[in-house]
Amino acid sequence: MFDFLQGYDVLGAFWTTVQLTALSAVGSLVLGTLLAAMRVSPVPLMRGFGTAYVNIVRNIPLTIIILFTSLGLADIFGVTMGASDFKIQGFRLAVLGLIGYTAAFVCEAIRSGINTVPLGQAEAARAIGLNFTQTLRLVVLPQAFRAVIGPLANVLIALTKNTTVAAAIGVAEAATLMKTMIENEAQTLAIGAVFALGFVVLTLPMGLVLGWLGKRLAVKR
Repeated sequence: MFDFLQGYDVLGAFWTTVQLTALSAVGSLVLGTLLAAMRVSPVPLMRGFGTAYVNIVRNIPLTIIILFTSLGLADIFGVTMGASDFKIQGFRLAVLGLIGYTAAFVCEAIRSGINTVPLGQAEAARAIGLNFTQTLRLVVLPQAFRAVIGPLANVLIALTKNTTVAAAIGVAEAATLMKTMIENEAQTLAIGAVFALGFVVLTLPMGLVLGWLGKRLAVKR
């Protein structure tokens, strides 16, 4: 029944998808947190940059961003991401594009969590001598992260599915292999079902675990 899978590295393709997701998730969490800090910063220039970045990036299709990292950064500006091999370069550029895109959504999720922290706590932190950075790092962000585990889980699931866009620049992840198999095999429905099931296996446990964690760590007010 599944003879059409022979000769294709399906597990390897999904492993590439997992790597894309993991690396992009870490990078977008770091960049998104910095952007959220900028958006609540008392410095107008930083607030303006954070707001402009989020509003611009969220309204650009991910495909365009991924193509820009390849055709723009690599082909025009010669950015190789420290890789001489074309496949490794494409993978790293895809990670960069996914980070840049997903960070805008992470920023908004974290900013919504920051808004749930009572203003009095920040005022109390400033009253004992903490500056803005210390207040954000020690008082506000720990509570904000606990409040937005659920929304961040949704962003992570969306990121997992968005990795399929990396196929546009030839990254050998699941969507790329699925396209190749559909072109070579006469089992379109079966191939689609296999890859759909693969993404369900990746995203469903992730959503359940993070949903449970969000409820367990929720701040009681």
